[in-house]
Amino acid sequence: MDQLYTYKTLENLSEGIYKEKGSKFIALAIPCYSENEAKENLVKWKKENHQARHLCYAYRFGVNQYTTRVNDDGEPSNSAGTPILGQIQSYELTNILIGVVRYFGGTKLGVGGLITAYKTAAKNSIENGIIIFKELETKLELNFPYEKLPQIMSVIKTLNIQIKKQDFDLICKMEIEFPKSLEKNIIQTFYNISLIEITTL
Repeated sequence: MDQLYTYKTLENLSEGIYKEKGSKFIALAIPCYSENEAKENLVKWKKENHQARHLCYAYRFGVNQYTTRVNDDGEPSNSAGTPILGQIQSYELTNILIGVVRYFGGTKLGVGGLITAYKTAAKNSIENGIIIFKELETKLELNFPYEKLPQIMSVIKTLNIQIKKQDFDLICKMEIEFPKSLEKNIIQTFYNISLIEITTL
């Protein structure tokens, strides 16, 4: 696959565990594509681990221009979220959230011990998962007169384009998605059909 049009992420949810001096660190790594999706996962994990002392996390979204966030959730500054993010970056992953739940064992680990614990738990969750290459997708909105529908549908069928939404009226509206590597070719094909408006989403 062309690296310009792909990124590395995890195939699905995976877990990693690290234990130190009675404390247990459970890392949960999951493919994730937005801040809202991250919040939903974190709320769910917090409910499932309501007796845990901390739920620290890091996420990274996007390709080339990244959106990142770290959270130490009451642990000393930079002792949890930053080491988790460091592992995401080390494995060159994106569109991923890693949360690490800590069950306190009664003995303080110190900042150095915490960094090692959160880093190792995050690393284990990545290594226990399946790293995959995913193709970047492009979304377009098409607006066109109803009489152009047969031509549009012919292109969609020929080029194996996914229809995400559609609304057929006098002026039809359609949201489509396809691999970014095909973007130039597909847009040009649609522009060759007259009376069509194309908007990139």
